[in-house]
Amino acid sequence: MTTGRQPPRYVPTLTEVVHSAPAPLTATPLAGISQEQLTQRVLQRVEMTLDRRMREIIATVVLEQTNALMPAVREHLEQVVREMVAQALAEETQGNGPPRVP
Repeated sequence: MTTGRQPPRYVPTLTEVVHSAPAPLTATPLAGISQEQLTQRVLQRVEMTLDRRMREIIATVVLEQTNALMPAVREHLEQVVREMVAQALAEETQGNGPPRVP
């Protein structure tokens, strides 16, 4: 699917195909351990990383949800405080004596 157009001269082009073969497992320092040991080591690393990442993700989600809830919480809290102040002021102006301690 060539168009016959030449790319601009500053665009890099592929001039050589490089084939790379994956390195065999026996060439690594792990050559002396069994498949079971290798599996256990990999699982331990994954578990440690997964545990850390899960904590980060949970902390981020909790923070986001808390930030999203704050306007509603403030609104409700403001309403409760207004009601309490209005009630206390009404009781004081009616001369009901000192406030009751629950």
